Amino acid sequence: MILRHSGRILVILLFLTLVALSAWRFAKGWVLPQATLGEFDGQKALQDVQYQTSLGARIPGSAAHAQIVEWMRSELESVGWQAEVQNSAAMGHPIQNIVASRSNQPPQIILAAHYDSRLVADRDADPGKRSEPVPGANDGASGVAVLLELARRLPSDTVPVWLVFFDAEDNGGLPGWDWILGSRAFVAALEHRPRAVVVVDMVGDADLNIHIERNSDSQLVAEIWAQAAALGYEKSFIPIPKYNILDDHTPFLEAGTPAAVLIDFDYPYWHTSADTADKVSAQSLKAVGETLLAWVIAQKGSR
Repeated sequence: MILRHSGRILVILLFLTLVALSAWRFAKGWVLPQATLGEFDGQKALQDVQYQTSLGARIPGSAAHAQIVEWMRSELESVGWQAEVQNSAAMGHPIQNIVASRSNQPPQIILAAHYDSRLVADRDADPGKRSEPVPGANDGASGVAVLLELARRLPSDTVPVWLVFFDAEDNGGLPGWDWILGSRAFVAALEHRPRAVVVVDMVGDADLNIHIERNSDSQLVAEIWAQAAALGYEKSFIPIPKYNILDDHTPFLEAGTPAAVLIDFDYPYWHTSADTADKVSAQSLKAVGETLLAWVIAQKGSR
């Protein structure tokens, strides 16, 4: 992803709207309390982060990249999802997006994350490490881990959901590359537009602060932040817009599909050699995963 613009604006009206929406949707049964949910296992998600990083950087074309593709397919299929690798190419690079579904119905909801990691740690404070690959524990592996645990926990009777793992997201700004190549290829080939897309990216920081990303669809943001508050995660989901970010939700927005990104961009190890698994928290993964689990379940009766 790339930051387009930053700034802190305290939007009191938005905060009050989210609080009111939370109360209203809770009363209608469209926001689920924690007692009604199955257990999202943050520790299992953290183990999935640790496994991914143990293989090394998931640079496109590397052995670790190929191993992650096969591992994700195996994990998804072992819990009843159909996993398809969609092959394409962009800027001379092969693209392998993984699409998981549980039926032949078009998706109403897409939950997505990127699984590749950056070629070089070009933001590292140590010049000697700037040519090393980024381990990608939070930036890449955390989103994958949340989606895989959701694959294990989502009930079979939700609205049709696809889990999509994007390739080639994270090497923009480097010679011969651009950002979000995988998601652009996916949207270009997508035949049926979902009603909502939620991207998770950099959601494992132990000090989790997910601000509202300014480009994200406002209704989706209101629903998800209300659900987080109902589950007691209001300290992690902060109802204050802070960044404009180019990320995997962008191609969907450009195509007219409501989309949002959940991202903690206040992460000091972004694109450095220190983006390692010890920086990722099981509790943060649980907060995001449990919120999305409840939100997806609630969609069955919300529209």
